[in-house]
Amino acid sequence: MSGPSAPNTQTIESKAQLIATLEAGNKPPEDWRIGTEHEKFAYDQKDFRRLPYNGEPGIKQLLESLAGYGDWEPVLEGGNIIALKCKSGASVSLEPGGQVELSGAPLETIHQTCAEVNRHLKQAKEVCGKIGAGMIGLGFDPQWTRDDVPWMPKGRYKIMREYMPKKGSMGLDMMIRTCTVQVNLDFESERDMVRKMQVSLALQPLATALFANSPFKEGKLTGFQSLRSHVWTDTDPDRCGMLPFVFEEGFGFERWVDYMLDVPMYFVYRDGIYHDVSGKSFRDYMKGELEGFEGQLPTLADWNDHMTTAFPEVRLKSFIEMRGADGGPWRNLCALPAFWVGLLYDSQALNEAEALIGDWSIDEISKMRDDAPEQGLNATVQGRSLQDVARDVLAIAQGGLARRNKLNWDGETEEYYLNTLHRVADSGRTQAQLLAERFQYDWNGDITQVYREYSY
Repeated sequence: MSGPSAPNTQTIESKAQLIATLEAGNKPPEDWRIGTEHEKFAYDQKDFRRLPYNGEPGIKQLLESLAGYGDWEPVLEGGNIIALKCKSGASVSLEPGGQVELSGAPLETIHQTCAEVNRHLKQAKEVCGKIGAGMIGLGFDPQWTRDDVPWMPKGRYKIMREYMPKKGSMGLDMMIRTCTVQVNLDFESERDMVRKMQVSLALQPLATALFANSPFKEGKLTGFQSLRSHVWTDTDPDRCGMLPFVFEEGFGFERWVDYMLDVPMYFVYRDGIYHDVSGKSFRDYMKGELEGFEGQLPTLADWNDHMTTAFPEVRLKSFIEMRGADGGPWRNLCALPAFWVGLLYDSQALNEAEALIGDWSIDEISKMRDDAPEQGLNATVQGRSLQDVARDVLAIAQGGLARRNKLNWDGETEEYYLNTLHRVADSGRTQAQLLAERFQYDWNGDITQVYREYSY
């Protein structure tokens, strides 16, 4: 989740200003970039408990130690270090339960973004080794209950913590017991944005299946391959879901703004303080009628903050965020950008992906989204298993990466990063299924083995 937006005190006086914030994302293809984000659970090596903010080892200690690597500047809230920022545009931040997130810089190639991930994880591993901590990439906490997980000292999380149970039964699980990996990609124009939004929404359930990596809850198997994805189905219906309007005639920047205006607010951030306005209307705010802020109009910083409080499968800002994948092993953190860049950053691949999903109905896509967390690659669309669909989609993505022809020092294209997904699609066995088998047959039900064998 995001921190407060960079200060922009320009007052919002019309909806046209909000539309312009999205239009500002239009870029020619030569300026398109790749931004990869991933979260992981940090734990105490002695007992595998999640790290508290204070203490040794603790999250504060972890961030202070990471700050010693490279050009990182601490970000403070209420005197607490809650993030690190780098001049490159990268940042390290905290999710509500102390999940540690790397938000990568906008980079030109997957080789570069994968190198950035590798540097960060090597640094994090070294720091963890010094303080007696560990990190693991899974979609859902494998062992600890809600009550076991410490909350981080960030004002927006306190507001969300109190509001979430009013809207769904699993919102608190989403906040403190899940981890994801996502990629942020650019668009050339409104029309290009629409095409990419439609393709990525339709194929997001496939990404959920391919990256499924959360079969456990409180030390037991759940029957889900992506429990993280299932959690989103009962988090908050006002701000989650598949967004059928994206597939309707006339969808564009203005329709997204209208959607965001209808998403209830969480907070207003002023002078270092998060003010609780949960459930209230941004439309009222634009009329100067927001309760507690009567006579005041929002700023563009308020809008940018509000844009971070919707959690659909794909989210539009001045770029597009792909949000459907579980946190996972090291190799998956490079595979996700390869998957989406191959599909969306090559014109032929985008055409082929559009053709593949062209006659899928909203109902079929929604059912696929509902089925994928439990069934994984056995879920179906139009009578085809997602395993079969995956083979076709990965072939499209591979072609897109080949035509991009971005080479590393060894002369390899970005196709290399799809290898782990080809293995999943060819075998039909997800990481979640492999973990479940290890748990049942090799670990004799001892969940602590997942930390010993799958930590970074």
